[in-house]
This record gives sequence, structure tokens and C-alpha cells, in this order.
Amino acid sequence: MSVLRGYFPKQWKRSIILPIVKPGKEQSTEVTKYRPISLLNIGEKVLKKLLIDRINHHLLSNRPLNENQYEFLSQKSTFDAAMAAKAFVRENLQRKKFVVMISLDVKGAFDAAWWPGILSKLRNLCCPKNLYILTQNYFSDRVAIFHANTYNLERKVTVGCPQGSCCGPGFWNIMYNTLLNLEFSSHMKVIAFADDLAIMMQSKMPSEAEVYANSDLAKIEKWAKENKMQFNESKSKAVLITRKRSNDNINICLNNRRLEQVKEMKYLGIFLTASLHSTNTLGIYLKNPRS
Repeated sequence: MSVLRGYFPKQWKRSIILPIVKPGKEQSTEVTKYRPISLLNIGEKVLKKLLIDRINHHLLSNRPLNENQYEFLSQKSTFDAAMAAKAFVRENLQRKKFVVMISLDVKGAFDAAWWPGILSKLRNLCCPKNLYILTQNYFSDRVAIFHANTYNLERKVTVGCPQGSCCGPGFWNIMYNTLLNLEFSSHMKVIAFADDLAIMMQSKMPSEAEVYANSDLAKIEKWAKENKMQFNESKSKAVLITRKRSNDNINICLNNRRLEQVKEMKYLGIFLTASLHSTNTLGIYLKNPRS
């Protein structure tokens, strides 16, 4: 009845937040050392699973999501996304072109998902009325309760998808879909695995790739501003990949700050090196890919 009427029980809109220390950050004094895990009501989990499954069925049956999103979709995996990135680099290096790869980091990731933006995108995707109303109702009057030792704090939630929520990944795909559908240059390929976003640019000269990359990043910045999100320029990286011996510096900017240029970049378990001196190797290899 909740699905038909678009009603999400209010008692299921309360989540208990437990801070879990991220591996390797035990000695850190930063608040970001913690990963907030949400403990949710069983009934809420069941209803949200029904909701997101029906939304995904509608999207995949009528308006497929962008093929460059590889996370939270059936018959797609980390390995597929990693191989797509590898194939783009391999193909263009064989054509004796330069490749610029940029890894963008989202500030807050799922915590930054903007509810009005998700609802707007559901309308544009012609989401069935009852599913849209249920989603709208789910986003209203949500409360998070923080527990740490004897300290308790209760706050109203107005943004984000709970860590551990079964519908959070689906809502993230809906929001990110408009980013992947932006009109990028023909030199560019974008690959997304959840919030891991890789921008790859090919050209005959590094300076040309730099121009195209900055132009397309400006479009991404505009999208982020419209969707109340922000990419972290201090954690985002760029690498210039070529078969030639090259000391070229590339000036790639995000939020008016130059991205750090690295010699090696890891993306979903694939390591890409900057300079490839041997024709027998592409300098691309797998190491502990995520499953």
C-alpha cells in the first residue's frame, strides 16, 4: 500500500549514526577519519528496496542510464570500468596520441546528494507518479541520531543518502546521469564508478589536450554548482600518458586551482604510468582490483 499511495511511514525515517574509523586513519585527528554508518529500520530497508528496484526497472526499460556509469547496475562491475579506461588509453597510444587522464574527487560523495536535484531528474526521466511521490515523501522529515559513547545528538536531515542505504546508490546514479550526459568534446571519454570519476582526453599534442580538458572541466564545474556539489581540487589528480619521453607540464585547473600532475595514477585497481618508453608495454597493469 505504501508504494501505491506514495506514503513512507514517519517512524521509518529515523536513522542511528555510528562513526566507524576508516582503515589506516586511526591516528588522525581529523573528523574525516570517521565513516558514518547508518543503522536503519528493517521495514524501511524493505520499502526502499522495493522503491529503488521499481525505479531502476522503469529507467532501464524506457530510458537507459548512460552506459559510462558502471556501479550499481546489473551485468556491470569494477572490472568493466577498469577495462574501459585501459582500452581508451591503449587505443590512443597505439595511434601515437597523448592521453590526459584526470581523476576527480567528490567532496562528501553520497552525503552531498541534493534531494531537489534528484527529484527534478526523476521528473525528467518520467518516473511513475506513485514512485515519484514515495521518493518525495521519503526525503521529507528525515532525522539522524548520532551516538558516540554517552553522547547523543539528533538533527533533521535535508541532504545526502545514508551510508548503508540500499536506495542511495540508485539515487546517486540518477543524479550523476546528467553529468555523464553533458555535451563533452569528441576527444574526451568519461567513466564513472559510483563517485569515482575519470576524465580521459586524447590529442596529438599535450597543449591541445590541455585546452580540451579545461573546457570540459568548466562544464563539470557548472554542473556541480547547479547540483549543490563540489569536487575537491586538492585530492583530484592529472597524469599525461605518452609513449614518448616527455617532461611536458599540463596546466589543468579545477575551481580555479591547478591540479597536481602525477607520474602514476591508480583508478579502480589499474595503475597508469606517465611515460611509456617500450613499444612492448603500455605501462598499464592491474593490481588488487576492487570486486
